[in-house]
Amino acid sequence: MSLKDWLQRALREGWAVPHFNISNLEQFKAIVAACQKLASPVLIGTSEGEVDFIGLLQARALADAYKKETGLPIFLNADHFHSVERAKAAVDAGYDSVLIDLSKQPYEENVTGTKIVVEYAHKKNVDVEAELGYLVTDSSKIYTESFVIPPESLTKPDEAENFVRESGCDRFSPAVGELHGIAANTPQLDMERIANIRKRLPDSVAMVLHGGSGIPDEQMREAVRLGFNNVHVSTELRVAYTDALRAALKKYPQETAPYKYAADAVLAVQQKIEEKMKLFGSVNRI
Repeated sequence: MSLKDWLQRALREGWAVPHFNISNLEQFKAIVAACQKLASPVLIGTSEGEVDFIGLLQARALADAYKKETGLPIFLNADHFHSVERAKAAVDAGYDSVLIDLSKQPYEENVTGTKIVVEYAHKKNVDVEAELGYLVTDSSKIYTESFVIPPESLTKPDEAENFVRESGCDRFSPAVGELHGIAANTPQLDMERIANIRKRLPDSVAMVLHGGSGIPDEQMREAVRLGFNNVHVSTELRVAYTDALRAALKKYPQETAPYKYAADAVLAVQQKIEEKMKLFGSVNRI
């Protein structure tokens, strides 16, 4: 099954394909272990910063190695690439999908840039995600302050319909009240907006929820029920990894072998991923 097949199945059956970001091999190992244990498909994402650290070709090689070893439906996504050139580079590197994120540009520039990437990617059977509306925070941060989401940052349902039609994107990410990272205040998703956007999109177009960290479980279940069939989580995995790694280094101050002190971090990330897979309903779908 292709990525698009999995996403359409998830929409029909009322669950979401999980998307988890990686910064290193340990996080990749944790994701694969969770997929094996719970029989879940997965999208693995690398942001521009993560790619600068790991490498496009290296991430592709890791995904291929794990797919060959496990037979799991593992798909690789270039997450929040902010230029046409970088998105094309991910396509050329063999990624299964790219998110061309021009959401902070004027509408027409967003459409034009997305169309260029769509035309380029589709020639190589690569799916394209795009965004309309924008999130006001950063996934690399844990905030101590609260945020008020400005209404103008949210996606308008009629513009969403037009954007998807004009751009030709395969997956669409609206802004519906979520936040990147984790803030002091609890996100409040606009369920009416979610429902209105979903019913304006063709079933062939997946709807993607970003900022999955910190959203209460009850809101997440409702968002998936209303039609989000792909959910991104990054910050919670970073926190789980970092907290466990710091604890291990404190517990074993004389240890110098990374594979020994990193094991606890891998397990912590795996446990968090398993929680999310159960929440999204992707368990036992293979």
